[in-house]
Amino acid sequence: MRGVLSSKELRPVYVGVLLLLLAVGADVFFDPSGALLYLCYLPALLVAGASVYRASLRNIRRGEVFDENFLMTIASIGAFAVGECAEGIAVMLFFRVGEFFEHRAVARSRAAIRALLDICPDTATVLRDGSEERIDAEDVEIGDLLVIRPGERVAVDCTVTEGCSAVNTAAITGESLPLDASAGTLLQSGFLNQSSLLYARAIAKSEESAAARVLCLVEEASENQSRQESFISKFARVYTPIVVCTALLFAILPPTALFLYDGRLLFRDFFFHALTFLVVSCPCALVISVPLSFFGGIGAAASRGVLYKGGYCIDALAHPDIAVFDKTGTLTRGVFSVTEVFSVGMEDAALLSLVSAVEHGSDHPIATALCAAVPSVMRAEGFQEHAGRGVSATVDGATVSVGNLALMREVGVAPTPIRGEGTVLYAARDGVYLGAIRMTDTLKPEARTALDALRGLGIKKSVMLTGDRRDSALAVAKALSIDECRYGLLPAEKYGAIEALKKQGSVLYVGDGINDAPALTLADVGVAMGALGSDAAIESADAVITTDELSRLPLAVRLARRTVRIARQNIVFALSAKLIVLLLSVLSAAALFPFNFSPYLMWIAVFADVGVAMLAILNAMRCGAIKKEKQL
Repeated sequence: MRGVLSSKELRPVYVGVLLLLLAVGADVFFDPSGALLYLCYLPALLVAGASVYRASLRNIRRGEVFDENFLMTIASIGAFAVGECAEGIAVMLFFRVGEFFEHRAVARSRAAIRALLDICPDTATVLRDGSEERIDAEDVEIGDLLVIRPGERVAVDCTVTEGCSAVNTAAITGESLPLDASAGTLLQSGFLNQSSLLYARAIAKSEESAAARVLCLVEEASENQSRQESFISKFARVYTPIVVCTALLFAILPPTALFLYDGRLLFRDFFFHALTFLVVSCPCALVISVPLSFFGGIGAAASRGVLYKGGYCIDALAHPDIAVFDKTGTLTRGVFSVTEVFSVGMEDAALLSLVSAVEHGSDHPIATALCAAVPSVMRAEGFQEHAGRGVSATVDGATVSVGNLALMREVGVAPTPIRGEGTVLYAARDGVYLGAIRMTDTLKPEARTALDALRGLGIKKSVMLTGDRRDSALAVAKALSIDECRYGLLPAEKYGAIEALKKQGSVLYVGDGINDAPALTLADVGVAMGALGSDAAIESADAVITTDELSRLPLAVRLARRTVRIARQNIVFALSAKLIVLLLSVLSAAALFPFNFSPYLMWIAVFADVGVAMLAILNAMRCGAIKKEKQL
C-alpha cells in the first residue's frame, strides 16, 4: 500500500484535511460568525470537492443528473447551508477516499492487451538473397522464407519447408503435447520452436496471423464485457432523485399549505428542515462501509491464496451458474509423467531405465519429462535422432530404438498399437520388441473434490473447453464427471463457446494459458491459475489463484458470498437507520410528534451519518477476519 499513500489522486484529500483542521481551529479559538465562518471552511470544501463538483456539472450537461457526484454535491452544500460546515467537508473527504480505493482496484484489474503482446515477436529472421536479415515482424511479406531457431517464437503464420523440430503450441491452442513439425506442417504465430532449426514460408502478414487474432479477441471482449457498476452508482440513480425531490417538496408544500390555512409564514423553518433532511440522507455509511466490506473480503482471500482484482468481480463470483474449465494446467498438472508401462520379456523398471538412457540424448519435451521422472544409470552412446519418429542409441553393445510406430516399422518391429490418451513410446532392441511406455498429463489430485464442492455450492453445469485431442479431453471429462466437453478448440472457438454459454446463465471461466485470455475476459468472471499460468491469462482474469491448487476455487466462491452478505447487511442497516431519522425529522417539522426533536435534530443527523457509518465499518471489518476455511 505504499503506492497508495503517494498517489496524486489523494493529494486533494490530504490538503482538504489540513485546511479542515485549520478551519476548525479558527472556529474554536476565534469564534467567527456569519460570512467569516463560511470563509474559514470554504477553501477546504473547494479543495476536497472540486473534482466531484466538476463531474456533477459535466454529467448534468450530458443529461445524467442523478448520480453519486450530484448526491455528494447536494449533501455537502446542504450541510454548509444549515451551518454544519465541518460535516459537509468530512462527508466529501470520506467520499473521495472511498472513490479512490474503488477506482484503484478497477484500474489494476486488467492489462491483458499488454501481456498478450509478449506472444507476438517484434522481429523475425528472413532469408533473402542467400543471407539472413533481421526485420520487424510487421514487415514480413507473404512468401518470405523465415528462419526459426530453437527458443524463438514464430512471428507470422507459415508452413515449414525444411527441418524437423518439436514445437510448443500451448500459447495458441492450449495443447500440452508438443507438435512434431516437419516439411509441410502449418505453424501459427505465437508457437515456440523448442529443439531444432526450422525454415518456413510465410503465408500471412503479422496483423492477420493467429497471435494477432487472439489479441483482437481480447480487445473485443474488453469492449463487450459490461463491467459491473459500483454499488453507489446504481444506488444513487434511485436514491438521489427520491431524496432531492422529497426535500424539495418538504421545503415547499407544507409551509404553503400552512400559509393558505392560517397565514403563518414558516417557509424559513421548513427550508431549514429540508436542508437538514438532505444532510441526514447523505449516504456516508454506504460510501465508506460498502467498499470497505469488499476490500476486507479481498484481503481475507489474498491471505488464502486467492487474489480478487477488485470489488467489482466479487458479486459475480459469489453466484455463478456455469463453471467452465480449461484442461491443461487447470484440471491437470500440465506436466507429463509415466502412467503405464507395457513391458515384454523384462521388468518394468528395466524397460524404463533403458528407455531413459536412450532419451537422455534428446531435447524433446517428452524425453525431458521421462528422464526427469526416471533417472538411468545406464550409459548410451552413438545417439541418433530420427526426425518425427523417435531416437536410437547403443546401450551395452545393442542398438535400442525408442519412438512411434513408424520407427518400429523401420527397425522391423510391428507391435499392436496401444490406444487411449497421452503419448506412447515404443521400444525395441536389435529388432526385438521390448514394450511401450504411456506418458500423460495427470489430473490434479484435488480436481475431483473441488468440482464436487462447486456443485455443492450451487453450480448448475460444468463444462470443459480445451485445445487438446479427443481421447485426452474425454478421459479427463469422464474422470471428473464434467457435464459437457468440447475439444480441439482454438481461442476463437473458446470465445464463441463462452458467448453461447452466457445465454444460459452467469459464466465462471477458469484457465491458465495465453489461449484462455479472450475467454477469461469475456466470461462474467474469469479466474486464472497463477503459479504456472501465463501472464496474459493472469492479467485478463478477474481473480487469480496464486497456487495451482484447484481447491482454492470453491474457497474463493465462499469468501465472495460472505463478503457480499456483509455488504448487504450494511446497506440494510444504514438505510433503515436513516429512514427512521428522516421520519423523525418530518414529524418534528410538522409538529405531529408529541416530543419536539428540533433542538436535537442535527445531533441525531450526525449519528445517522457518522455513528451509523462507524457501526457499519465495524461490521465490514468482519470480512477481513474470516476464520480459516477447512481445506478441501
